[in-house]
Amino acid sequence: QVQLVESGGGSVQAGGSLRLSCSVSGIIFNINFMGWYRQAPGKQRELVACITNRGSTNYAEAVKGRFTISRDNARNTANLQMNNVQPEDTAVYYCNAVPKVGGPSYWGQGTQVTVSS
Repeated sequence: QVQLVESGGGSVQAGGSLRLSCSVSGIIFNINFMGWYRQAPGKQRELVACITNRGSTNYAEAVKGRFTISRDNARNTANLQMNNVQPEDTAVYYCNAVPKVGGPSYWGQGTQVTVSS
């Protein structure tokens, strides 16, 4: 059974930093795609950053230059380093994994990030 567990959320003041981590279990091969999404109250879930197993990354415009996604293929983990966070970054952050192209997508339970001004 595939499970994703996120950690690292919390409360921080504007301008501060947080590091989110996602650990995937139940998969023994290299995961094709891993990403972080977020959902703020009253808004749709949106992609924040993603990374392939070859290290190609993509970021939402709103977080470019502030957030960095990384992964450890051997351990099937993905991290999101969030610097200079702003109140508009407040949301529940979800880890997503797509082990194989065209295959099923798996989600973590989400971790709350709250940024105060």
